[in-house]
Amino acid sequence: MTEPRLFPPWADDLRRRYLRGEASMFVLHGNVFDSVVHEQRMLTLTDFLTGALLKDSRQTIAVYNLATGVRFARREAGVSGFEEAVLAIEKPKALASLERVLIGGSKVAVILEYAEAIAPAGDPAFQADSDRAAVITLQRWSFLPEIDRGDNLVLLVAENLSELSPKIVSNPKVGVVEVPMPDLEARRSAVRLADPRLADKDVERYAEATAGLKAIQIASILAPSPAAEDDARERETFIASILSGSADAAARARKLGVLTVALSRDEIRKLLAPGAPDPVATALDAAERARREADRLIARRKREILERECFGLVEFVEPAYGFDVVGGMEEVKKDLLLVAENIREGRTSRVPMGILFTGPMGTGKTFVAEAFARECGLTTIKLKNFRSKWVGATEGNLEKILTVIKAIGQVVVIIDEGDRAFGNTDSEGDGGTSSRVIARIKEFMSDTSNRGRILFLVMTNRPDKLDVDLKRAGRLDRKIPFLYSQTPEEVEQVARALVRKNRIVTAVDFASIRDTFSSKLVGYSNADVEAVLLMANDDAARANGGAASVTAEHLARAAADYFPSRDAELLDYMELLAVFESSSRRLLPAKYASMTSEELDVRLRALRAVVGNRR
Repeated sequence: MTEPRLFPPWADDLRRRYLRGEASMFVLHGNVFDSVVHEQRMLTLTDFLTGALLKDSRQTIAVYNLATGVRFARREAGVSGFEEAVLAIEKPKALASLERVLIGGSKVAVILEYAEAIAPAGDPAFQADSDRAAVITLQRWSFLPEIDRGDNLVLLVAENLSELSPKIVSNPKVGVVEVPMPDLEARRSAVRLADPRLADKDVERYAEATAGLKAIQIASILAPSPAAEDDARERETFIASILSGSADAAARARKLGVLTVALSRDEIRKLLAPGAPDPVATALDAAERARREADRLIARRKREILERECFGLVEFVEPAYGFDVVGGMEEVKKDLLLVAENIREGRTSRVPMGILFTGPMGTGKTFVAEAFARECGLTTIKLKNFRSKWVGATEGNLEKILTVIKAIGQVVVIIDEGDRAFGNTDSEGDGGTSSRVIARIKEFMSDTSNRGRILFLVMTNRPDKLDVDLKRAGRLDRKIPFLYSQTPEEVEQVARALVRKNRIVTAVDFASIRDTFSSKLVGYSNADVEAVLLMANDDAARANGGAASVTAEHLARAAADYFPSRDAELLDYMELLAVFESSSRRLLPAKYASMTSEELDVRLRALRAVVGNRR
């Protein structure tokens, strides 16, 4: 076992940067509302700073927030401005009194909690005078030589950098330190503190399973139940094992468990079944039951907490189907299965940073993405629309999502309609929000430390509206085209998979009705083929009842009757875009595989002139 860390890595980073003289004012952001595990205790961030990190180096420590005013966690005898600071209620007076403490003392630390409320982001023209004054005051502090000479320190605590005034964040005299989500060692410590009874193997298992949760959340989930609850649960399980075989064993066990509180197990067994053998040996071990219950609780609470933490901006996906219900696209499935195997086996160098699914609507991009997520067995998150009309909120939403994604690790991120989610850098009416969002996403997607841990699956039918730099190798390494079925055989493969997916009862061999069914659906989307099959199923139910089997006549009639709504020119354009973006000719149908880039470009230009602005 390695020796425990004295301080978390971010705290060591803060200390080193201060000792190097990099800055005397720092912004702490990120996971600032979590508990810090230190010396077998869980402390709030402020308590950790005042009682551990700054305890031996600061003679005076003042803490200020708008709600409670100024308080002194530690004070040097004779420090000037103490009474004035404590009595100051309004923000300008409180900051002025703290400035006098900083200038007049040495080895002073000032901690400003909820700094985004003290110096908020926003257009100065619309801010209150007190907010503008606070921004100017903090700017001045970063340049005051008296603060440096007195070996003084100012710490601003804000969860989200985008909510703090950019004048402070971008100030070269202000250091920025991120407080990350708990790493494996921190989670391990939190698990041990939550339940000291756990065995080492359980500690390791829970430390892995709780990736993405805060230490305080881990402690609340794994805290042991009161002894009375454990006793009642074990007694109920014991009685149920005695009554096993009866139809109402569970209900009777609940009632008898209440009535037998004062009895021992031997007394309960003699009362209920005097001649029965002791069922203790066959009953499920209490520790194993607790372990299973904790596993279920962690999975449920983790999903609830992370969805709430992201304000509904992400959705956890639990795919219902794998590749067994995906028809056709054999080369695509082979490639994706290989990626899934490499992820499971930890061969990160063979895992792409991201994959782009592109093609017309209805070709199964989302369905295949979710099936792939099931095959690789990773946590799957679907990114919702994180854009907001409020200034700075979009960037804040994105940072929150990326922080959660990085903390979870081993995750597939599905982004549907990527062209709408990301926008593009040509947007001029949003104050530069699109440019900043895309720049941040590019930075995150190209971080090679995420390879094999975080895989982006981006889907779009208009890749031409995605930023070009977003699609380069190193961000979206693989571009997979999804096209409509090109041959009757492909239609039949899709139809067989859809029959399995929708549990349609039929004994028809689709190859035997190729002329009346498959050939008529060439060039149709997978969604269209599914609609035809469902029409045939409904037709069979109307004619012969709900359990009726679908016959060849039903399928042929549905194929002839189906009339899709389609813009042929737009669909051709989307199909050519998918072909043009493909990263491998091997994935293309024969009619496109032999085309040169120049030929594709000529056809694309001709269609773009006609349908380029349609959606």
